[in-house]
Amino acid sequence: MRPGSGRTVGVSGNGKGSELLEFEEADNLGDEWEEVDVSETDADRVAKERDREFLSFRERITDADQFKVEGAVFDDATLAAIYTLVQHGHIDAFGGPISTGKEANVFLADGPDGEVAVKIYRINASDFKHMREYLEGDPRFSGLGSDKKAVVLAWTRKELANLRRARKASVRVPEPVAAERNVLVMDFLGTDGERAKRLGEVRLENPETAYEVVAEYARRLYRAGLIHGDLSEYNVVVHDSALYVIDLGQAVTVHHPNSRDFLERDCRNVAKFFSRQGLGIDATGGDLLEFVTEPEADPS
Repeated sequence: MRPGSGRTVGVSGNGKGSELLEFEEADNLGDEWEEVDVSETDADRVAKERDREFLSFRERITDADQFKVEGAVFDDATLAAIYTLVQHGHIDAFGGPISTGKEANVFLADGPDGEVAVKIYRINASDFKHMREYLEGDPRFSGLGSDKKAVVLAWTRKELANLRRARKASVRVPEPVAAERNVLVMDFLGTDGERAKRLGEVRLENPETAYEVVAEYARRLYRAGLIHGDLSEYNVVVHDSALYVIDLGQAVTVHHPNSRDFLERDCRNVAKFFSRQGLGIDATGGDLLEFVTEPEADPS
């Protein structure tokens, strides 16, 4: 029985055993049921049709060859979240996997305006302690407690919020589309189904310019009240000859108790990578930190 689709009638006794009503004692046997409407309503029919559509959707996803190795990702709750995103028009057709990380799998899909990336955080496989480190102290996500599922769902909402804030600060990031439970839909950065290359996977012809762009992105994030928390050559990609920052799930606000440590680590990682590129770049974490945290000029 579909939850919520039926009605049950409970009868409690007095502890002395049940007493059955004799037929001759009832004037009109069955009158006691006349006020209970058990007919199928339009809402019931719509719900049944949606149930059938969801079951068909689940069967198509779980039977597809490209998803058989990803069975642990597509539990019923995650499938229901994807189905909701389909029903809301954010996903038209589901494609194959793009990447697999420690905490999430990313899949290609068709959206109404082109290809999108569907990021699915694995509730059972995610690093709970790692996530808590970045969530605790963030005023946007207080009071989560120790519920692992609640932490992962909050992490998904957090990445959506961080992407929106980054775009508002004029930082190139994947445009967020929607989120449902542990599933995040965003623009796909890539060509012909192939994801964009990470900064550490390409040969830079102009590393000085690339360094300036990444440094400026870090500063814009900081002035928007955000710190990436894991900024490096692995979380910056090259797409359409432009640099984009990705994986903002762990990004914290400047009010986080460990925000300074995260920012200093970001600056060290970025400076270390670009210093290896040569061509006159002699960046240090301290120099980059000073640039990122430089107060905005007074417009007056």
